[in-house]
This record gives sequence, structure tokens and C-alpha cells, in this order.
Amino acid sequence: MSLEIDELEISIEEEKILQGVSLEIQPGEVHAIMGPNGSGKSTLCHSLMGSPEYTVDAGAVKVDGEDVTEDEPDERAVEGLFLAFQYPSEIQGVTVADFLKEALDARREERGEEPMPRSDFQEILEEKLGLLEMDSEYAERYLNTGFSGGEKKKNEILQMAVLDPEYAVLDEVDSGLDIDALQTVAKGIRELASEERGVLMVTHYQRILEHVRPDYIHVMVDGEIVESGGPEIAEQLEEEGYEPFNG
Repeated sequence: MSLEIDELEISIEEEKILQGVSLEIQPGEVHAIMGPNGSGKSTLCHSLMGSPEYTVDAGAVKVDGEDVTEDEPDERAVEGLFLAFQYPSEIQGVTVADFLKEALDARREERGEEPMPRSDFQEILEEKLGLLEMDSEYAERYLNTGFSGGEKKKNEILQMAVLDPEYAVLDEVDSGLDIDALQTVAKGIRELASEERGVLMVTHYQRILEHVRPDYIHVMVDGEIVESGGPEIAEQLEEEGYEPFNG
């Protein structure tokens, strides 16, 4: 049981971005990826979810042994993958609650399950809103429309909490957050990972790592994982930057 990334090579418009990335994320583990701008971190996130703008040149992505490399994004979601966006889209006219209910029922349908009764869904939604210290009125607002940066990022974690994926990929969910929102988002990530959910998170900042406390930290430079370790990696980056890892 794991999210396995095996020698993944990715290009966009014939430009090679990922140079053979390999990682394995077990349920309950939190892995953080850090690296300079343009190193391929977001490319990895979106490639794992099957974004059509990226081309897989080699390697594979497997979810609990199932090869999903050629699967569409919705098929990967059914297999248990989830992507939280760095820049979530605004959707006018669709409430957060309706969006989550439709997404959850679509996943259940693909698994041969009946739609969730509205009362059961509402109970889950209220519980997860409480986890993220979000008022009930958030659920009745149009998706991300007029949300602050912190509200948008909380909403991404809310989606992860409600949809209950086996593996969550988080693309810089800490960017643009004030300290209060950061602590709330980190609390949500920690709690959801403790439910035996594998988490891969991309970040530029050590501050969220102090709250999330990942099991592993990986440094990505020029499309490659050049170093892996524990909290000492983040401390070294804070003191020395990426220069020591540039080969």
C-alpha cells in the first residue's frame, strides 16, 4: 500500500522538466518537497493528478499497486488521489457545499455506491468545517468567489477532508497565509495525515514544517530529488539556501 512514483520523467512542449523522480509515500506519512523556483515541484504535483498539459516521457505512477500513469484525472481521483491547488479557481454560481456533494457522489458512483444522503453529508461537512475553524456560512458561498487567500487554502484542505482520499498532493497550500491561517491549515493536514492518509506537500517555507512536522523532507533541484532526510534538511536550507545542493 503506497503512492509510488517510479523514475518519472515529464516534459512540457518538448522541454524536459522532471528528470526521473522516484518517491514512495506510505499511508500516514507526510513528505515535504522543497526547492528553488522552477525546479519542477508544481510540475510533479500536477503530473501526479494527470494534467493534460504535461507529457509522461518515462516512468510510472502507482496507487496501491495500480498503475494510473495513463489514467485521466477523474480516474485517478477514484483511485484515491487528490490535488490541492496553489491557485484555486473561482466558480461563480456553485456553492462550496454543492460542489463537495457532487464531487463526493461522483466518486461514490464510480465505486458502485449510492449517493450519500444529504443529512449524512451535512454532518460530515459540519465536522470538517469545525476542524478547520470555518463558519457554516462558508459552505453556502460560491466556490472561492470573494475568498481571501487564507480562505481559499482552507477550502482546499476542507475538500481533502470531505472527499477523504487515500493520498493527498498539496501544491504550496501555505503560500500567502498569515500565521493564524497557517496554523489552522497545518492542524488540518496533521489530523488528516494521522488518519492513515499519505500526504505529499510542496512548500517554500520552513514555518509550515514546524507545525506539520513531516516524516521526510526532499530537496528538488532541476527536476531531480537531490537530497532526502528529516527536519535537519529544512534547518540546513534555512541557514545555507539551495547552493549546497546545486552540485
